[in-house]
Amino acid sequence: MKRLLAILMVLMLGAALSGSAFAVDQTLAGLPFAKKLKLAKAGDAEAKMAVAEAYESGTGTKTSAAEAARWYREAALTGNLDAQYKLAMLVSSGAPGVKQDKSTAVKLIAAAAQKGHLRSQNQYGVFIENGDGVAKDDKLAAEWYLKAANQGLAEAQNNYGVMLLRGLGVQRSLDEAFKWFTRAADQKYSWAENNLGGMYEKGWGTPVDLTKAMAYCKMAGDQGNSAGQKNYERLAAKQGTGSTTAPK
Repeated sequence: MKRLLAILMVLMLGAALSGSAFAVDQTLAGLPFAKKLKLAKAGDAEAKMAVAEAYESGTGTKTSAAEAARWYREAALTGNLDAQYKLAMLVSSGAPGVKQDKSTAVKLIAAAAQKGHLRSQNQYGVFIENGDGVAKDDKLAAEWYLKAANQGLAEAQNNYGVMLLRGLGVQRSLDEAFKWFTRAADQKYSWAENNLGGMYEKGWGTPVDLTKAMAYCKMAGDQGNSAGQKNYERLAAKQGTGSTTAPK
């Protein structure tokens, strides 16, 4: 009986602690930067990430890529893969106070990708496809895109669709490309909307449908995708509508 009570006490304590952590997460965003920084310096993992993001965006404090990188690193050391990804992207591009280091960026992204971080899996594919800091390998790039695509990441779904469309690292398949562009477009990913518009225009993987082609390109344009907007206007002129609004 005592053993059962002890187990129940542990479970209740765990639930209480989880609830407390949830409350902290919920209120952290509303704290002023100075308090977040104090928590971060005291070792709070979530606060470290929040401080890094604040320094990168300039929210509540002056923008500082160097401080952002420092705190992303601190958060990454606690096992935060989002922080590791963001640190890698800063190091990859370089910024005032942050030396560009493609090799280190690739290592950080690869490590996070191996642990299942979706954005890192997609970005690792981008690095490999472009030969950016790592040997170019279309087949391997496609494999990494597919890993993230299968888990629902829209950007990776679009990237894998492009590989299928162009036959890069995979056997060319217009039907499969159409499928993956559709999945990404369903998530309102603008490049997939633009690409899907192109598929409908050309009749690749689907019958030609200029109305749908115009609609998808307009959707992309409405999100600020200049290629989508230009394609919509081109199609509208081709159809003789003279309109810059989405077709009904």
